[in-house]
Amino acid sequence: MTQTPVALGDRSLYPELKAAAYLAYAATAPVSSAVKAAVSLVLDAYAERGNVAFLEWLEQRERLREKLGQLVGAAASDIALIAGTTRGISDLALCFPWQTGERLVLFEGEFPANVSPWLRAAELFGLQVDFVPMDRSVEDEASFLEPLSRLLERGARLVAVSAVQFQTGLSMPLSRIAELCARHGAELCVDGIQGCGIVPLDVTALGIDYLVTGAHKWLLGLEGVGFLYARPERARALLPRTAGWLSHEDAARFLFSGPGELRYDRPIKQGVQMLEGGSSSTVGFAALEAAIDPLLALGPSAILEHVQRYHDALELAVEARGFTSRRAKQAERRSGILSFRPPAKLSATELTLELRKRGVFTSMPDGLLRFAPHFPNALSEIETVLTALDEAVARLRQG
Repeated sequence: MTQTPVALGDRSLYPELKAAAYLAYAATAPVSSAVKAAVSLVLDAYAERGNVAFLEWLEQRERLREKLGQLVGAAASDIALIAGTTRGISDLALCFPWQTGERLVLFEGEFPANVSPWLRAAELFGLQVDFVPMDRSVEDEASFLEPLSRLLERGARLVAVSAVQFQTGLSMPLSRIAELCARHGAELCVDGIQGCGIVPLDVTALGIDYLVTGAHKWLLGLEGVGFLYARPERARALLPRTAGWLSHEDAARFLFSGPGELRYDRPIKQGVQMLEGGSSSTVGFAALEAAIDPLLALGPSAILEHVQRYHDALELAVEARGFTSRRAKQAERRSGILSFRPPAKLSATELTLELRKRGVFTSMPDGLLRFAPHFPNALSEIETVLTALDEAVARLRQG
């Protein structure tokens, strides 16, 4: 497929997008023309050739692994293609080699996808769970790093944290967290869905043991697919508690090699791809490859710098209107998310609905008004956003 050249602030890949300013990438990305074309190619192939098309598109998955590896600094062999963040974390939590009584460390305020699966594992395997406080996390990094360090000193098997906090947009100090984990013998699992594609993430350089993410936010893909990285030695220790027919070595041999090959005793794969247990979304993985090509071409660092210029201008103007920014002061602690607490008697939910009527798409997690632009957003949009915000505020204050 021919790739369309992309540039920062250029939304030509989104000719059908009706929003005057789409600022909800932290919720769900709109579908680009490149993604639509990739999906059409898959559907046309299946319409024309049925099961033959499935075999033709298997090669695309290997190409996708290579590109995802480039994006996060991993080898393609250490990446499993999965059905999204929740499924990936759930499978990892169930397959982790727990021992009864071990300690699991989570963080307050996390999106439930990075809490519920771990709590379920704690119940099933008899684990102790501790939560790191995050109430002052934006203002003071030590307010959560010091409690984390104290918990790790007591002994912990695994720490699970998001790369970026979904409410405030706080980019977590993953290298420091990884250092603390390594010092005290704990493993580190990172939910990357609010970071991957917008915040540079190198799993090797950062010392991350596991990275799990879905495709439909900053990676610009579709819902229902994602990927999971595991450090090779960690992956080999996982137990196949959720294994399926494709978790075995040479799993599909019986379909193509004649009689006598149907067996149930083939060895389980030794690696993270053990978690690819059954049929998955050919359409979703083709879409994901098309979606991340612009990210690889531009680079997450350049995209984040562009988004910060957008945030810099927007933050000052919105604060001047009485909103309270939840953005970190330090540049290295920022991400693609810029959230505000509305002034008294204004609701983030109502503001979001009023802004949408005026062509500005935002989101409103837990009472905050969240702006989340990506590389297609031009700085020239900001005046449109502010005009819409003024109109929305006036409309709500009138009644």
